[in-house]
Amino acid sequence: MTDHTSAAPGALRRRLAPEAHRSNALHPGAWWVWALGLGVAASRTTNPLLLGLLIGVAGYVVAARRTSAPWARSYGAFVKLGLVVIAIRLVFAVVLGSPIPGTHVIVTLPEVPLPDWAKGVRIGGRVTAEGLLFALYDGVRLAGLLICVGAANALASPARLLKSLPGALYEVGVAIVVAMTFAPNLIMDVQRLRAARRLRGRADKGIRGLLQVGLPVLEGALERSVALAAAMDARGFGRSAPVPAGVRRVTAFLTLGGLMGVCVGTYGLLTADGTAYGLPVLAVGLLAALAGLRLGGRRSVRTRYRPDPWGVRAWLVAGSGIAVAGLMIWAATYDASALHPGVVPLTAPTLPLWPAAAVLIGLLPAFVAPVPADAAAPVRPARPARTARTEEPS
Repeated sequence: MTDHTSAAPGALRRRLAPEAHRSNALHPGAWWVWALGLGVAASRTTNPLLLGLLIGVAGYVVAARRTSAPWARSYGAFVKLGLVVIAIRLVFAVVLGSPIPGTHVIVTLPEVPLPDWAKGVRIGGRVTAEGLLFALYDGVRLAGLLICVGAANALASPARLLKSLPGALYEVGVAIVVAMTFAPNLIMDVQRLRAARRLRGRADKGIRGLLQVGLPVLEGALERSVALAAAMDARGFGRSAPVPAGVRRVTAFLTLGGLMGVCVGTYGLLTADGTAYGLPVLAVGLLAALAGLRLGGRRSVRTRYRPDPWGVRAWLVAGSGIAVAGLMIWAATYDASALHPGVVPLTAPTLPLWPAAAVLIGLLPAFVAPVPADAAAPVRPARPARTARTEEPS
């Protein structure tokens, strides 16, 4: 009798979304747009219930759609970094005090006297429950931002993302790829040399061992750099087409101005007081930057092998993140008290209905994005063990 329970989840996921392969793989930029949308939503609230829901949505999508690649394991590191950020924020609130006045004193620490020019800053003193709760809400918000960025790192392939850069950023992309491959090779060289020294019975720790290992590692890195430079020169790296001087000036103006507009607009979206100017400035900056990159790509003479398509599923994934960010910004202007629970007086936070429903839209990539090949493979049912056949005595 065949057991179909183990293969049911894989079959259900294949019916909702196809198995990922080279021709239908999701564009890595869609994952970054989705994750940044969740990050913008996390920056608009200090409600721990909504932030926990956002973190849960990001974690569920990562668990459902990440691959077995080495870079896909970075999500756990970002979660741990978020916990460290929360702990540091609480420590600062205890040691340096909190701007929130409170009446529920937990402990009173010895206060360090400071000079007159340091007015407004204190070390030690009263630690109140209201100040700690305010610090906890703020730390959870920062942790949510980091975890959303970690979700994008775990889902989007860095190499494919760099390959999708426009032609104007080709040299920058190559430099980033070289830098990303340099550190792992350096670590592998150190491990290989330390293992060789241990096999020869020599010390691989301490200052002496570090010096004797460091010189061959630097020599190998220098040889690798020379070989890479020779290979890039043989392939004609750095060639560019002739472009008029006026086009170069317009390209530089649009690119730099657009990037500055993107930074200003992003800062406006991430702050509570910049909603009025954040979105228009971000839109104008994006258009100017895209136009500058389009003009700058005219000097690139390279071709792109098998570019990643931006299909319907990429639009759905990116649109879900944009929808979460837009609805959360609208909710912040419509009912700000629900997104920012008060701490004076101490009140338990509540989960607002419509913002929570907006956050759940971020689960859409877990159902429409192509299923990774290792997760889509059905689990074969275990064969029943054969029993030994016993013969009856005649």
